[in-house]
Amino acid sequence: MYEELKTIIEKAWEERSLLQQAPTQEAVREVIELVDKGRLRTAEPLDEEKSEWRVNEWVKKAVILYFPMQPMRRMEAGELEWYDKMELKHGYEELGVRVVPHAVARYGAYIAPGAILMPSYVNIGAYVDTGTMVDTWATVGSCAQIGSHVHLSGGVGIGGVLEPVQAAPVIIEDHCFIGSRSIVVEGAHVCREAVLGSNTVITGSTHIIDVTGPEPVTYKGYVPPRAVVVPGSYRKQFPAGEYSVSCALIIGRRKESTDKKTSLNDALRDFGVSA
Repeated sequence: MYEELKTIIEKAWEERSLLQQAPTQEAVREVIELVDKGRLRTAEPLDEEKSEWRVNEWVKKAVILYFPMQPMRRMEAGELEWYDKMELKHGYEELGVRVVPHAVARYGAYIAPGAILMPSYVNIGAYVDTGTMVDTWATVGSCAQIGSHVHLSGGVGIGGVLEPVQAAPVIIEDHCFIGSRSIVVEGAHVCREAVLGSNTVITGSTHIIDVTGPEPVTYKGYVPPRAVVVPGSYRKQFPAGEYSVSCALIIGRRKESTDKKTSLNDALRDFGVSA
């Protein structure tokens, strides 16, 4: 459907001088507009049941190519002043999005109807689906994919990624609850209905250890569906001695029969852990 746009973007990626030409600039701007409206995504689900996703590298390339095209300019709001090259998102009333001062989203980020932005930040290329709350001082990095009815609690940091273009962005699937001050970065994938307790850190290399069975099962960069996860540590031997290394522990599973909205805060308490 977008093969012509893709071809132009790929050529410009290999030959940056093409960015000086009007047809290339028009193509880049069209891609950003499509991403802004949610018609194109930097990553998209292929099979939601299996949590399989595809990274659209050419769309990420268009986002990167958009930056050098934009001139630096002064922006003002009353006495506040900024100096940047990226436009901000506008028209929230028409979009059906509740936005609390001082929430900021850049143009090129898709915010679906029914989403709520508390004082927070959403970067270009990100996708925030319907019914999701981005709570106070939470950040959604470039190209991050946030599903529907997700709660990103206060101070949550969702990492962004532009380069390398083949790198997967952070993915938070539908109905997840990400506890206060948690961090999810480096293309980590949190599957549907998972719950992360406060201060949980998930990176591409974090050991995510399922301790619910007779033997531990370790994942990296991947939180299974409906997993209830809390911060933890394990002992590791180094040349200078044995030390504790941070990890994340899967201590249980959310029940499918439990109402998703009420279970978000209750899920951790079910396992005797504070939300």
